[in-house]
Amino acid sequence: MKNIKLVVNNDLKKEKEKFFIKKELQCILNLYAKMVSNGTWKDYSFSSGLKEISFDVYQRASDRPVLRILKNLKPKYYNEKFLIKDNNGNILKKSENLNQLINKTSWNNLRLVK
Repeated sequence: MKNIKLVVNNDLKKEKEKFFIKKELQCILNLYAKMVSNGTWKDYSFSSGLKEISFDVYQRASDRPVLRILKNLKPKYYNEKFLIKDNNGNILKKSENLNQLINKTSWNNLRLVK
């Protein structure tokens, strides 16, 4: 009984930001459905860490992800909240708004370079 602590300011907002919210996920999955119907993308997965959550896109299930759409949980700058990275980890595009990032990117020109 001596080790009981009282938490007064329990902030639940931090727990909500640990994944994509519904509108973000809907926007990403709409893009994924469009690219699957084109035959460009084949599979996807989610991965998460302490600083970022990513939607990984694959051309084949056995390969590394071709593209990653990331939500940066602790951005250094305001325009680095959402990122698109290639399979080498290079940042292709970044924005503070996911809808603008997805709509302004020409997805057919982003291809895997060997």
